[in-house]
Amino acid sequence: MSPPTSGKNSQKKARLVRLMSEVKRFVFSNPGCSAQSIVAFLSLDKNMRNHGLTPRKIGSFIPRYLRQDVTWWHDHRAGRRVYGPIHDETTAS
Repeated sequence: MSPPTSGKNSQKKARLVRLMSEVKRFVFSNPGCSAQSIVAFLSLDKNMRNHGLTPRKIGSFIPRYLRQDVTWWHDHRAGRRVYGPIHDETTAS
C-alpha cells in the first residue's frame, strides 16, 4: 500500500493557470473561433497534448473559468458555438 500523498496541488493549479491564459490569448487574437480550433491550437501548436483536451471539455471550461473575459454565441450557419472576448465600456473605443 502506498503512503498517503500530501501536497498543495501546485502542478494542478499551474496547469489550470496556463490553460486559462493560453485559451484567453487565442480567443482574444482570433475572435469568432470554435472549440475545435482552440483544441487544435493548444494540442498541436502549444504541445499541450497530455492535458486530454477535447472540444467538449473546452466548451465547459470557458463558461466555468473564463466567464468574465470570454463570451460565446451560436454560429447558425455552422451550427456550433463560437467564442470571442467580452468588450465592456472601458475597453470600447
